[in-house]
Parts: sequence; C-alpha cells; structure tokens
Amino acid sequence: MSWALFNMEGFLFLLRWGHFLFGISWIGTLWYFNFAQGPFMNEVDAPVKSAVNAKLAPRTLWYFRWGAMGTLITGWLIILLRVSQGISLSSSWGATILTGALFGTLMWFNVWFVIWPRQKMIVAAAQGGPAVENAAAVARRAFLASRTNTLLSIPLLFLMGAASHLPISVDPSKVGLWIGLIVVFLVLAEINALKADKGPTIQPIEKVKGVIQSGLVLTAILYVLMEVIL
Repeated sequence: MSWALFNMEGFLFLLRWGHFLFGISWIGTLWYFNFAQGPFMNEVDAPVKSAVNAKLAPRTLWYFRWGAMGTLITGWLIILLRVSQGISLSSSWGATILTGALFGTLMWFNVWFVIWPRQKMIVAAAQGGPAVENAAAVARRAFLASRTNTLLSIPLLFLMGAASHLPISVDPSKVGLWIGLIVVFLVLAEINALKADKGPTIQPIEKVKGVIQSGLVLTAILYVLMEVIL
C-alpha cells in the first residue's frame, strides 16, 4: 500500500501545511498587535500599559517571532524544492512566489532585528528591569516597522494565493527586471520605517484604517505592474 505522505510530494505538502500554520501564527499576531492591542494601549492608563507589557506581550511576542521564523524557513524550503523539481523561477509561479518571498523576508527581518529587540527592552523595563533610554524613539521605530509589515502583509497574502491560483502571462526575460524593481521598492520601504526615530511624521499607515487601505491599494498597484511589466 502506498501512503500519500511518504514521498517527495507528501513532504512538499507537509512543508506547505507548516507554512500555513506558522503564517497564521505570525500574521495573526501581527494584525492583533496593530488592529487590537495598539489602539487599546492608546486608550488606557500607565498601570494597564505596564501590565500588558509585563504579562501579555511576552506571550504574544513569542508566537509572533517564531511564527515569522517558521514561515520564512518553510517558505524558502518550498521554493528550493520546487526549483529542484524543475519549476522555473522565470515562470508565472516563480515570478509571483519570489516576489512574495522577498516581501516575507523583509518582514521577517523587521520582526527579528527591528521590532523584537526594541520590544524586548520595553518588556524588560515593565518587568522591573532598567528603564529604556529614548523610550519614545525606541517605541516609535518598532511601531513603524510593525506598521510597514502590516502594509506588506496584505499584498503578500495576495501573492501567495496568486502563485498557484492566478496565473499571469510572463516573459521570462523580464523577470530579472521585475525582481530588481521589487528589491528597490522594499529597500525604500525599509528606509522609511527605520528613519522613524528622527521625529514625528504623519503617514497613512499610522492609522488602522490607513494601513488597511494602503495595503489594498499597494496590492492593486503590484498586480497592475506585474501584468504590464511581465
């Protein structure tokens, strides 16, 4: 008797399943932070904020950062396995999934090297550790990086679904140009997030409604550009 899981396609399925599980943990907590906890923290007094940072934040941040790590690892393993099976990155699937993977990689970087280090200091202070120097700037940089991830998560999910369920006509010779443009866009988006501690700014993504609308608009623009450029 042949078991469906005990072959290479079964292993690929398990990677996809793990990718879904980790992705739900990651994006779910990302949206929780931005759509629920963030507005709540703006409406409560200092003792409640301290309690949330000391007791609730460590739990949610654990699922947040390890969900990001698992999503990244399983996602790139899927891509490498598909390429080893002969699927070209210059195909519709390749161009779309690679675009999404680059979005996800930048988001993972923000989680582990921008958001988590700063949130770790805030949590430690709330638990009785040393006070955070330049606390407002530290919190703001983490906030803008988190908002940037929220913005990117909307087109990311579109790209993940489109890779297998929305074939796009692709000229293989133009995929390199497309990926180069995506890298430039992501670098600019990251620069915008990392300059957050230079002072207060007014950006649409700072509001919950604004980041959702901006994410939907970005998704539409990306799709149109893919159709035109590729």
